[in-house]
Amino acid sequence: MHDQLTKEDIRKMQEEIDYRNRVLRPKIMEDVVTARSYGDLSENFEYKAAKQEQRKNDSRTRYLERMIKTAVVISDESDEDTAGLYDLVELYFEDDDELQQIRLVTTLRQDSTKWLISNVSPLGKAVMGRKAGDRVSVKVNEEYSYYVQIRSVTKGEDDGSIEILPY
Repeated sequence: MHDQLTKEDIRKMQEEIDYRNRVLRPKIMEDVVTARSYGDLSENFEYKAAKQEQRKNDSRTRYLERMIKTAVVISDESDEDTAGLYDLVELYFEDDDELQQIRLVTTLRQDSTKWLISNVSPLGKAVMGRKAGDRVSVKVNEEYSYYVQIRSVTKGEDDGSIEILPY
């Protein structure tokens, strides 16, 4: 599966890769060399910790490079009256009799604890491209779905404040 990402998502990932390669990697390599000089590697905690940090950094860099390579670039623009990426959408959950505001984001920035909802999640898919006043069915799986009403759509933009996921 390819992630749907915006140009800004890819730019942020490339910035992180550059930072990891230019700043973190040289520092980590210096830490490895310093720890190696402490002697016996079999009982050298500093060396093991430095190598672990090196593997962690390299793994994150490879992950980001793979994400960029396999991404499908999408636009974050939408019509003025329809829900799109970075828009704040007020929803009425009929089953719970509750109002909730969500922000539609790409998978790279989703965080359901902050109501940052991915555009490819069941709720995100149901709301994307819809207008205030629409009642939509959110199909969670073959057996379960629920209805939400879109109360309002406030246009938003990617101002850089929503961080990319750390993993």
